[in-house]
Amino acid sequence: MTSSSWKEFRSAQPAFADAVQARFGQYRHQVLATLRKDGSPRVTGLEVDIRFGELLLGMMPNSRKALDLLRDPRFAVQANPGPDAEMADGDVRVSGRAVEVTDPGTLARFVEEAKPPEPFQLFRAELQEVVRTTLESEELVVQVWRPGKPLRTIHRAPDYSAPYET
Repeated sequence: MTSSSWKEFRSAQPAFADAVQARFGQYRHQVLATLRKDGSPRVTGLEVDIRFGELLLGMMPNSRKALDLLRDPRFAVQANPGPDAEMADGDVRVSGRAVEVTDPGTLARFVEEAKPPEPFQLFRAELQEVVRTTLESEELVVQVWRPGKPLRTIHRAPDYSAPYET
């Protein structure tokens, strides 16, 4: 499956990338899904940081989620849904593969700019899908972006009639 950096995503879909980044920026902690050794899902909290043209996932070294990603890099991260059911700015999720950042210069730059609690382990996301779901005039609107493909916008009416694309 094709993957993309945040910079490439932003270049392909700047307005969509801005909306996704704003949604992640509403709360400090997000929800990460990884795969355990036996293939079952693990869901845990973490911070998402978008800088250097990358979506970065920071965590404690050798945490269960870090070990999961080192063994099987597939992940999904969902923006914190917030304190109520309204989600006025929609629901955002990103999935792909996580690659550990080991370059000393990049790590030093990250420490200088982000000032994370140390020690930490850092992964960059290779995006394979970005999804935003919103309500517009009582319709459920789902935007889906995949590398190398146009942005899809799918509408679903409240009467559960067949969805349609615009």
